Amino acid sequence: MDLQTMTYWVVGATFALYIGIAIWTKASSTQEFYVAGGHVHPIANGMATAADWMSAASFISMAGLIAFLGYDASVYLMGWTGGYVLLALLLAPYLRKFGKFTVPEFIGERFYSKAARFVAVFCLIIASITYVIGQMKGVGVAFGRFLEVDFEVGVAVGMAIVFVYAVFGGMRGITYTQIAQYCVLIFAYTVPAIFIALNLTGNPIPQLGLGSSMADGSGMALLDKLDQVVTGLGFAAFTEQKGTSLNIFLLTASLMIGTAGLPHVIVRFFTVPKVSDARVSAGWALVFIAILYTTAPAVGAMARLNLMDTIQTGEVGTPDGNLAYAERPEWFKNWETTGLLKFEDKNGDGRIQYYNEANQAFAEQAEQYGWKGNEMITVDRDIMVLANPEIARLPNWVIALVAAGGLAAALSTAAGLLLAISSAISHDLLKGMIAPDISEKKELLASRIAMAGAIAVAGYLGMNPPGFAAQVVALAFGLAASSLFPALMLGIFDKRMNRTGAIAGMLTGVGSTVMYIVWFKGWFFIKGTEFAANTPDNWFMGISTEAFGAVGALLNFTVAIVVSRMTAAPPENIQQLVEDIRVPRGAGAATGH
Repeated sequence: MDLQTMTYWVVGATFALYIGIAIWTKASSTQEFYVAGGHVHPIANGMATAADWMSAASFISMAGLIAFLGYDASVYLMGWTGGYVLLALLLAPYLRKFGKFTVPEFIGERFYSKAARFVAVFCLIIASITYVIGQMKGVGVAFGRFLEVDFEVGVAVGMAIVFVYAVFGGMRGITYTQIAQYCVLIFAYTVPAIFIALNLTGNPIPQLGLGSSMADGSGMALLDKLDQVVTGLGFAAFTEQKGTSLNIFLLTASLMIGTAGLPHVIVRFFTVPKVSDARVSAGWALVFIAILYTTAPAVGAMARLNLMDTIQTGEVGTPDGNLAYAERPEWFKNWETTGLLKFEDKNGDGRIQYYNEANQAFAEQAEQYGWKGNEMITVDRDIMVLANPEIARLPNWVIALVAAGGLAAALSTAAGLLLAISSAISHDLLKGMIAPDISEKKELLASRIAMAGAIAVAGYLGMNPPGFAAQVVALAFGLAASSLFPALMLGIFDKRMNRTGAIAGMLTGVGSTVMYIVWFKGWFFIKGTEFAANTPDNWFMGISTEAFGAVGALLNFTVAIVVSRMTAAPPENIQQLVEDIRVPRGAGAATGH
């Protein structure tokens, strides 16, 4: 069976499964729509949380980042997994004990203010919309290649699928769909990794293969071989640190606290029956996530090595070492049709010169060869995981499985994000502030309409993304880190924190982060609107837009604490509420302390 037919069968079967689950688990009440009735088993919730969490950025884009950034991309592994430790220890059990549907609802009641709830809704929507852009980009990439349709058409198809199972099923349908999607995506990620690890190192375990010797009999370690190839073309060594330590530290911190502050992840802990189940769910989620995250470094390194090797026919970095364009492999032609891989024969010799023209020393050497610049003018990082099985010439069923896995990862997270957005609009704005007497039936209808609107907005922005998937997602984490995380932490652990401080902190954090992103990235939906060159030389203290969320969070904490100490303390009943969230009343008498 040819690849396209195989892909249609595999992807079609998974979509039928998702839609079938949505019909079977259709939400009939607001509690089922928002929190799946609160009766999800901790292990099942951990698996659904892992699928909700492992988005297109994790499945499609993270290994691409690792492939091209090497050592520096380890911040994504540390930040995105470390955030779950913070979530399990500092937020999940306390928010579950509070027992509300949404993050803005907690902030509104804890800070006894509709204004605080409104600001939280605003921050939630900004972070979630930014996050969902990356998911739609991943959907478009996968569809564009494997179903051979335009990128925009791929995004539109993904929107339609999400609409069916998210709008009708709500959290109940999304939860069980995400369990199925986790099984699809983890199988799709690990199977090709095992094949490729065997091909390159003879070791079937990718995590061990990364540190093994090449199977070509050279005795050279895989990472040494990769360093040799990339440095031979003027690129920095894969294992070398390239960015500043300050930026790496702040990016890790931004991703970590952003993880702990993401509303669509936090709301998953409202779906379990008991407070203790929230912490257990977080633990299981980390286990399920670790399977993919420990595999990703091997996938990224092996993908980069395969990419470099496939367009080299001789000694690396020499005039006769480059592949003739007319002899390019089939996978190269396939990805050219998507526009995500582009070649330009700048010197007219018919060969593919792929090197780092920014490396002055190598550029001078290349000029002597008659090369006139890097001819691989576009190598979209989001294609690496999807293209890797083709580059390695794996069976068609494996390639089709990877396509299905990438779509499962993108759609599972998109559904969770869209639910968080629709809940904020229908439950927090409409029910909580505008029309508190609205019936449950009308609120449920409003939730579905809000989700349909959110899908339309997300689809449009997904067709005009400001960067590759993981980069866009990192911006979303920065926004969540700078706005919601400090408010949640201070709301739980500082009973002196009042509404004035919380509102001032959230506005300062999200405002500073948005301004920094816009200054270097422009407006997401208007291309070419950058106000300053997005380069390390222009960044404030060398801090990238993806890392600035940690600075925004620090500003949020500082402003919130200072303002709250300069204004009136919260009412006594609110301070007692904080005590009750952290320590059950009467605990001291029961223990004798």
